[in-house]
Amino acid sequence: MLLTGPVFAQDATPLPYTPGTELDELSGSIVMDGSSTVGPIAEAVAEDFGTEAGDVEIAVDISGTGGGFERFCNGETDFQNASRDIEEDELARCAEAGVEFYRFEVAYDGLSVVVNPSNDFVTCITTAELSAMWAADSTADSWNDINAAWPDQPLTLYGPGTDSGTYDYFVDEIIGDAGSRSDFTPSEDDNVLVEGVAGDENALAFFGYAYYEQNQDRLKLLEVDSGSGCVAPSPETVQGLTYTPLSRPLFIFVKAESLTRPEVQEFTRFMLANAATLAPEVGYVASPNQVYVDDQTKLEAAIAGTGTPDSSAADNATPTA
Repeated sequence: MLLTGPVFAQDATPLPYTPGTELDELSGSIVMDGSSTVGPIAEAVAEDFGTEAGDVEIAVDISGTGGGFERFCNGETDFQNASRDIEEDELARCAEAGVEFYRFEVAYDGLSVVVNPSNDFVTCITTAELSAMWAADSTADSWNDINAAWPDQPLTLYGPGTDSGTYDYFVDEIIGDAGSRSDFTPSEDDNVLVEGVAGDENALAFFGYAYYEQNQDRLKLLEVDSGSGCVAPSPETVQGLTYTPLSRPLFIFVKAESLTRPEVQEFTRFMLANAATLAPEVGYVASPNQVYVDDQTKLEAAIAGTGTPDSSAADNATPTA
């Protein structure tokens, strides 16, 4: 990834939302696309904002982080929802198209590994076992192939499609450069993955924590052991980064040109002021307060015309991944 963030203090308080204009006088349309993981947060913000600015039309599309960046870097959308940071090739496409942007962190997510509730032989899985299941060179087709203590039952895998930032993050953290196997059932829609696992007693899948929380009566959540013991995702383990390596920040990217429009300015202000409250309501974890404070400061500078787009700052950044 090209963009990096600061070290956060914990004693700041985000400013409450204060409109910069009369909301009932706003009109126009806002188009968001990208991550299915960030989608529930974006939809919650859009719904709440719409109650105050009813003449603003807000579309929240979901084509995966990669698919969303294609549209964003083509200048087709105002916002890009992303469950990972922008990658070098995407940054290059945005630069070639003249699309400048600001990046804001809106929440944390604990990528969740789930199985069918009838699975009674695994409650904790190691990162090595996950890698053995998902690696490109894996020939495992039964649970027993992964762990001799597990039964000789078919292993069926479900996961986000290759345009998903969740897929990218999982592959980077669990498998590495070798990449993943292709013989799994993919979908950019996490609800499809939920249905798959709920209906298949041999299934395993991974997706954002919110989709587990919404369907926990139909799924079994696994703890993950990366070498320091079994840990389940929870608000405490995700923000504290003890649920490792599957805790991650979630982002929105806003096109700099779009930020010259009052409806986009107000929507972004509203999102940053309310993300800490709305994120837990839809199954995610609020970022540290200082993140929101810093992002609010960045946003106001951008609106005032004194800010430096993150796309410009990234031109001279050193890649971190």
